[in-house]
Amino acid sequence: MYLNRKLTLLGSILGQRPVRCRQRPGARRARLTALCLSRPRRLSVCAVLRVDADLRWMRAGSVMRKVKSRTWKKQRYFRLQDDCATIWYKSEKAGNAHCTFSISDVETVREGHQSEVLLSIADEFPPDRCFTLVFRGRRGNLDLVAESAEEAQSWVRGMRKLIENLESMGEQEKLDQWICDWFKKADKNGDGRMNFKEVQDLLKMMNMDMNEHHAMRLFTLADKSESGTLEDDEFVLFYKLLTERPEVRRLFQQHSSDGHTLSLWDLEVFLREGQLEQENLREHAAELVLCYEPSDTAKTRQAMTIDGFLMYLGSPEGSVFNPSRKQLYQDMRQPLCHYFICSSHNTYLMENQLRGHSSVEGYIRALSRGCRCVEVDCWDGPNGEPIVYHGYTLTSKILFKDVVSVMGQYAFKASQYPVILSMENHCSVEQQRVLAHHLTCILGDKLLQNALEGRSVSGGLPSPEDLKGKILLKGKKIGGLGASVSAVGEDSPVVDPLTRVPRVPCVQSSNERLSKELSDCVVYCKSVRFSSFKHARIHSKFYEISSFTEFKELRRADFVHHNSRQLTRIYPSGFRTDSSNFNPQEMWSVGCQIVALNFQTAGVEMDLNDGLFGQNGRCGYVLKPLFMRSAEKQFDPEHPQMLDRSGPLTLTIQVISGQQLPKVNQKEGSIVDPLVRVELHGVPLDQAKLETHHIENNGFNPIWDETLKFTVHVPELALVRFVVEDYDKTSKNDFVGQFTLPFSCIQQGYRHIHLLSKDGTKIPPSSLFVHIRITQRT
Repeated sequence: MYLNRKLTLLGSILGQRPVRCRQRPGARRARLTALCLSRPRRLSVCAVLRVDADLRWMRAGSVMRKVKSRTWKKQRYFRLQDDCATIWYKSEKAGNAHCTFSISDVETVREGHQSEVLLSIADEFPPDRCFTLVFRGRRGNLDLVAESAEEAQSWVRGMRKLIENLESMGEQEKLDQWICDWFKKADKNGDGRMNFKEVQDLLKMMNMDMNEHHAMRLFTLADKSESGTLEDDEFVLFYKLLTERPEVRRLFQQHSSDGHTLSLWDLEVFLREGQLEQENLREHAAELVLCYEPSDTAKTRQAMTIDGFLMYLGSPEGSVFNPSRKQLYQDMRQPLCHYFICSSHNTYLMENQLRGHSSVEGYIRALSRGCRCVEVDCWDGPNGEPIVYHGYTLTSKILFKDVVSVMGQYAFKASQYPVILSMENHCSVEQQRVLAHHLTCILGDKLLQNALEGRSVSGGLPSPEDLKGKILLKGKKIGGLGASVSAVGEDSPVVDPLTRVPRVPCVQSSNERLSKELSDCVVYCKSVRFSSFKHARIHSKFYEISSFTEFKELRRADFVHHNSRQLTRIYPSGFRTDSSNFNPQEMWSVGCQIVALNFQTAGVEMDLNDGLFGQNGRCGYVLKPLFMRSAEKQFDPEHPQMLDRSGPLTLTIQVISGQQLPKVNQKEGSIVDPLVRVELHGVPLDQAKLETHHIENNGFNPIWDETLKFTVHVPELALVRFVVEDYDKTSKNDFVGQFTLPFSCIQQGYRHIHLLSKDGTKIPPSSLFVHIRITQRT
């Protein structure tokens, strides 16, 4: 009954009559997909039915223009495949050649001329026919022009609903989808059945080297019809046998009083002893049964089956990252200098620092990831319009006004907290006035142009809460906070006797000229050159900010004290022409707020950045520890033992197993030999790395069952990075996946770690299963 209801729903979505259990070979595949996706989803039936017309249109296919530039516009045929999870497209010239991409690869859909490429053809095609598919990670966008506004809207609406549907899936549903995708790849003749040879090929594709005898045993157990092939329910059974989690079943049976279910009492014991929870255990146990148990019979008995147990452990509640720390949970009313701020360097660059492509897309991507400080390098451009590029290099150029326009559109989509626009100004006075004009006219009220009312000019920096919805310009300024150009005082400007143009005060170079209009756009982030900590303590104002290269050697304890009162920006060395990054942890450990990284470059540095700012609602602001916010406390990251506390902590991690790890080498027959490395990043005394042994030829369900121990002196500044690599005894190990999170956000107990790709995107259903315990070191 349930299957037929599901198939009826699927048929209504696709505009077809419902399919039944025994049909032609093509229908068998469709039914298998329905079986694998048969778990109820959060997306309501009504919500699905509302978009059936759009999905029908997408399944019928459309000829649209794929646009790469003003001169490159080619027609392609696009169609949503029957699985409603894949887009197929084909070139008219390519004969039978075609390409596909998964709906899960698409992060969002933009309507109209919301990309550089589509803006360049705005005079040819109206915005209601244009849309952009934005892919996850660092993959380039797909810009499309439909034949009609109606067609474009059908694709936009349909794609958004499909993306929403995928994002609403639980971990078990993602696993079901994953296994069905592999089935379709392995079923090479498309008959909806799998013989033993196809099963063997499937196992290798799925990163599993299973001996032939064991594979045949599972195949025979699943082949209930004894036909020598698997179809329909038989393949689902084979899949269940294949994905059996013996380590989870053992854990379940250890806590089950009757060996079949977990009673509320059993669950309460598990939460206390296994998950190391202490409060409201009975209430939590009842909530888990209600939330995750799929069996109505077990629910009535207030018990949990192995299926419910697996669903709980695979859910966000069973994740290593404490869900309560993913929400906005910190005090946002502290001064700006009391927060770490997610920051980007040379945001306009999509590639390297010498010949890389400059694009407004860099700002869109950074802001969409929660970045709250972006950089712009401004130079004189033709026709009186300032341009943005990396000066004295061969990087391409974009218009400053286009950058500001994008800032206005995207600054507050991911977070409502303030954005700092860090400006490197190389423009003439005349074009500086144009800069100011674009900032004030395009951004309007979003640009902070005056000190906040009711706040004294000597009262310290405002808070992120005070500055919600505001863009702050960081740059040179004539005079002090609230001072006019004609004012006389310690910050009064020097006037050039020939041009009568104000020069920047003595804290800056004496030959730099600045327009009053641009100067007036700077309020709380006045750029000044750093002289010394002693000079800063005596002379610096709270609204002044200094920038340092990563190589600047400064006494750490003095730096911590300085950063408790003022903002500091750190940027990569100019020698990093490949857009590589430095280790941001070293700068966070001395309290530097604005640690700017090249967002376009994946690697451990961006993993740490994403890990730190993955908490607190991904708002781009993380409150610094109290000992870094107080000017009275003397914290030295080189000597953390001086902190007034009971002693270091011990972090014990039992690395139990892995699930469905992605293939690294796509060569036929290649299977990973995975190992797990756990890295602790923090103050120098806390830096450590430990790893498991490697498992040969099993990326599908490897079991390590190894315990790693770490000592943590300053948990408030520590990040933990879990890395899976493909072991290679003759060369460097290949990266498989990783996950990074703040130590303070770890959930103890039996937890799943859902791995991310090198680009920081999800790769479901790949995960690690671990047990974590945090204790006071004795």
